Amino acid sequence: MAEFTLELNDDQKQVRDWLHGFAAHVIRPAASEWDEREETPWPVIQEAAKVGIYSLDFYAQQFFDPTGLGIPMAMEELFWGDAGIALSIVGTGLAAVGVLANGTEEQIGTWIPQMYGDADDVKVAAFCSSEPDAGSDVASMRTRAVYDQAKDEWVLNGTKTWATNGGIANVHVVVAVVDPELGSKGHASFIVPPDTPGLSQGQKFKKHGIRASHTAEVVLEDVRVPGHCLLGGKEKLDQRLARAHERAASGGERVKNAAMATFEASRPAVGAMAVGTARAAYEVALDYAKTRTQFGRPIIDNQGIAFQLADMRTQIDAARLLVWRASWMATTGKPFTSAEGSMSKLYASETAKKVTAQAVQILGGNGFTREYPVERMHRDAAIYTIFEGTSEIQRLVIARTLSGMPIR
Repeated sequence: MAEFTLELNDDQKQVRDWLHGFAAHVIRPAASEWDEREETPWPVIQEAAKVGIYSLDFYAQQFFDPTGLGIPMAMEELFWGDAGIALSIVGTGLAAVGVLANGTEEQIGTWIPQMYGDADDVKVAAFCSSEPDAGSDVASMRTRAVYDQAKDEWVLNGTKTWATNGGIANVHVVVAVVDPELGSKGHASFIVPPDTPGLSQGQKFKKHGIRASHTAEVVLEDVRVPGHCLLGGKEKLDQRLARAHERAASGGERVKNAAMATFEASRPAVGAMAVGTARAAYEVALDYAKTRTQFGRPIIDNQGIAFQLADMRTQIDAARLLVWRASWMATTGKPFTSAEGSMSKLYASETAKKVTAQAVQILGGNGFTREYPVERMHRDAAIYTIFEGTSEIQRLVIARTLSGMPIR
């Protein structure tokens, strides 16, 4: 088991510097253009694939880093470059985590490579959980999966929303209800292979921030997938549903559902994304405060500005520490007894919103224009307190974990 450390080793530092260079020289110069276009930055994704950043091998290396710091380090550097483009590069990872969290070894080996494609033919994947009436309230999910035993196929019907890469993905991972009586415990995840009839893209959303990342509805109309596309397999599902029915009858231990298993695994990574955006805005504000003069001196000489920057840096470092702790705990198998994963996502997300707002304020009128990147960073930061569990849901998870009570 890896000991907890705040010191990156030489290999990690090399990867960090490599990612930082890519973010600085490839992502940042393209950020404004793709934000304005509100389109998937396929050329940037392809560049990431050519150098090995957008690949199964790269994410596997970071995911299996024994210290747990590989993924958060990578997320921070890429999102330091630009949140919208970075999300287009890493968005496939959420679908991959969905397969890793719920799938068999054979399913992992079969489907994850198809999510990425290769440098000559880049692909993306989508994780489809949220619905128009079921975002934070996963128990209200309506998308149904019904088993056709005669054909060994599952038939999926419903509408998903807020799906990153939804409709343009090569592989979709869809969470659906298989046992309505069990509420959120009666869910399962399914692979929808490429070109499966009945799956289509619905509305593409025009967003406040992360505009270079494609977000859309996914419509499922009598989508038939083979039995082997049920993540984990039917035997495992039947056993899990039987246990859930027994526990529901006895009022016993809760059973995790497929979507929550994915989100729990990814929350510290989202926190790292927020840290990257916050750090980027802080650095712009710091540089501006050192060079911008008013009343004959740099504005950083004013205590009101200097103290803001001091608070910004302190909060960013604190957020990173929470993210690293949760990532290390997850990798080394330590349970989140105090909802440490949710803590990291909550604090980092709120920090990103606050720090980017302060950066806009420090730049004054310049901060409010698109001539400076903090305006875009502030728009991008808003998503962190919303997706993969709102800040309100994170607080609820933390409170329930600490109290052991069903707080409502």
